Amino acid sequence: MKRIGLLGGSFDPVHVAHVALAQTALRALGLAEVQLIPAANPWQRAALRATAGQRLDMLRLAVAGHPGLAVNPVEIERGGATYTIDTLRALPRDAHYVWLLGADQLANFCTWRDWQDIARLVDLAVATRPGTALSAPPALAEHLRVLGRELQELPFAPMPVSASQIRQRLARGESTEGLLAAPVAAYIAAHHLYR
Repeated sequence: MKRIGLLGGSFDPVHVAHVALAQTALRALGLAEVQLIPAANPWQRAALRATAGQRLDMLRLAVAGHPGLAVNPVEIERGGATYTIDTLRALPRDAHYVWLLGADQLANFCTWRDWQDIARLVDLAVATRPGTALSAPPALAEHLRVLGRELQELPFAPMPVSASQIRQRLARGESTEGLLAAPVAAYIAAHHLYR
């Protein structure tokens, strides 16, 4: 079966580190494709600033011209609170999936709904983030051991870029050069987002 990477997130907005992580996973893990999955209503985060449609538009602009990267709107089409387990259960069964996450997300993985089932349904590939050590919470480490699985480490050079930082810079009228793909920056300007 083909191996497909899944990168979920708010993407509010999508930035260069998101795309770089997807491209790194595509190559390093030998994936057929990486699908970026924007959350409809992430339950562990503050309210989103851009609409679902705007975030989808920005994602499509960001991945255009990057072979192997695609946008999967499954969570937005479903609507409501966004839980990873529901997304995984809705995906076609004709592929082997690898969930991509940062070390910061790994630290709170055991707070996710039905996290044991998530770890059973997909492989987990973890990229380091600045200031966060790469180690699985003890409960997850033990669960993976029982399943006979290991965390896959992504050789990803940490990039000090965050969506919250970008939103703050835009709100202050500061430059975001080098942080956003040019078409995404143009879209944000045209729609007066994050002002």
